[in-house]
Amino acid sequence: MEESKVMLIQDLIYEIRGQKVMLDSDLAGLYGVDIKRLNESVKRNMKRFPPEFMFQLSNDEWVNQRSQFATFRKDTRKYKPYAFTEHGILMLSSILNSDTAIEINIEIMKIFVQLRQYILSQGGTSEQIAELRKLLMLYIETNDKRVNDIIIALNNLIEKPKESKRIGFYID
Repeated sequence: MEESKVMLIQDLIYEIRGQKVMLDSDLAGLYGVDIKRLNESVKRNMKRFPPEFMFQLSNDEWVNQRSQFATFRKDTRKYKPYAFTEHGILMLSSILNSDTAIEINIEIMKIFVQLRQYILSQGGTSEQIAELRKLLMLYIETNDKRVNDIIIALNNLIEKPKESKRIGFYID
């Protein structure tokens, strides 16, 4: 697939509800089908689309998306769009059988894999985080006695209090 199409697909991946998703209108455009036909196919196969694969945007989400992107302002649809997660897009390939849909689906999956690899390559390992923590604690200990005193006091408060000796009569 040509580079411009890959960039186009990447621009159509949004983060909604903490998930990377694509909207039904964008997918319909890529697949070369009408939004109505795409959604009809999905509704006929609802068992294939649990909530973690597809969800409909709330009013607030829809207003927010339309205000953020100029392309949404042109969209005068009656219904709020459906958002498809990576797994939902995979499932679309099983209900849309055109050659274009299959080709586009493969490219979308490749892009999701690239995004995941990029995110994983950017994250620090637990060893790096532990090392940064040690350096921070060393800095605090050597450069700021007041912060160190506060940390010691907080640690003392967090520790489990010593059991006191019971006085009186108790029934167990």
